[in-house]
Amino acid sequence: MRGLRTVPHRFTVPLDHRDPAGAHLSIFAREYSSTDHDEQDAARLPWLLFLQGGPGVRGSRVTQLSGWMKAAARSFRILMLDQRGTGLSGPADLVTLPGRGGPADQAAYLRHFRADSIVADAELVRSALGSEPWTVFGQSFGGFCTLSYLSFAPEGVKRALITGGLPPLEGPPERVYRATYPRVAERNAEYFARYPEDRARVTGIMRHLDRVEEYLPSGERLTAQRFQMAGSFLGGNTRIDALHYLLEDAFSETSGSPRLSPAFLDQLQGVVSRRSNPLYALLHESIYCQGGASDWAAWRVLEEFPEFAPGADEPLLTGEMVYPWYFDEDPALVPLKETAHLLAAADDWGPLYDRNRLAASTVPAAAAVYSDDIYVDRDLSLETAALVRGLQVWETSEFHHDGIHDDGEAIFTRLLAMTP
Repeated sequence: MRGLRTVPHRFTVPLDHRDPAGAHLSIFAREYSSTDHDEQDAARLPWLLFLQGGPGVRGSRVTQLSGWMKAAARSFRILMLDQRGTGLSGPADLVTLPGRGGPADQAAYLRHFRADSIVADAELVRSALGSEPWTVFGQSFGGFCTLSYLSFAPEGVKRALITGGLPPLEGPPERVYRATYPRVAERNAEYFARYPEDRARVTGIMRHLDRVEEYLPSGERLTAQRFQMAGSFLGGNTRIDALHYLLEDAFSETSGSPRLSPAFLDQLQGVVSRRSNPLYALLHESIYCQGGASDWAAWRVLEEFPEFAPGADEPLLTGEMVYPWYFDEDPALVPLKETAHLLAAADDWGPLYDRNRLAASTVPAAAAVYSDDIYVDRDLSLETAALVRGLQVWETSEFHHDGIHDDGEAIFTRLLAMTP
């Protein structure tokens, strides 16, 4: 790996931090540093902990320093954490979860995989590394975790940097979706204005799927509502162009009735399957829960936005929302259906943030808020920013939710300069 030095690290943490003598998990993290520093100099650099977006997504596996990591490696050792339940940190998936028992046991186990537990893990990791308070950089859900860090262990944070990841501090999940569905609709309109020919293509694909049984390479059926998940492309600056390339390759030329092309189905499978990260679907709505049940909030709120209904005249593509039918249609999720419903019904979730501590925070913090973010709403983000003492906001319409993948070096450098 040219210009890059890596060191793997393993740590042991309690499954339940309230019961340190109970079951434990193995947590994995990988250290990255630049070979521009010799090993001795690199060992003296301060730590930067990166918290990945998600939930349920492992730390990035990089083979060269680029983007935000290139900028960060000039001044830091970067610790890329596999958050619990992901990657090499006790992965919670279709293979391992059945070993935890039945659905009730699985649901009880997964309740320990939210931001508060991730933060407690991070503090044990910091202690094991002998680190002074470190810089914490959170993208998307990683930003949610960063605010949990400032709530429950601010003594471990020297500075906090957040991109596309300021969560609402209170309120039910429904308010998130009432804010983000209109954002997704606006992004659909922007996309179809850019590629007007794709309006008919999307409708045509959905009507085709209503009439004709089409199957992904894995053998699972592709339905119209599942195809709408391709709207996940809309969350990025350049990914919308990738969506256009996907759609223009949708149908194969045949002498009989049209069929979806193998190339289209192959590419789409990676978009509509949760096989590699079922934790995302299982815990997605719980990241907004403090007390009450999520009760499939995105699905219930969807009824207020009929333009997303598969049967609409010109149906829109959806965003990153999770719906109960995922657990009927995705073979990777079907065995976890009852577990998912138990988690959605849970109404006794603990707190994820401490508003009093955030209001009194003394940790330098900066956040990039993307004006047109379809996943983390701009208005809710600014509402939260106003409640965190000393948090500086850089609002920009130049980037979308995946800004750090678009120009991470510039974004990181700007946020770092805001927190000297």
